[in-house]
Amino acid sequence: MKKDILDILACPECKNGLLLHIEEEDEVEVITGTLECSKCDQKYPIENTIPNLIPSDLLE
Repeated sequence: MKKDILDILACPECKNGLLLHIEEEDEVEVITGTLECSKCDQKYPIENTIPNLIPSDLLE
């Protein structure tokens, strides 16, 4: 995931902005990490540079 798209991403649950927690990155993008909503505490994984922003109710 490219860091500059963080400005346009929003939590699918409550539409709040997201905080980025990086586990692994290279010069270009985040490889693994987490996007976290500070309002509703939902967490969305970033795996292999792809953020998974599927709401929790659709994962069940």
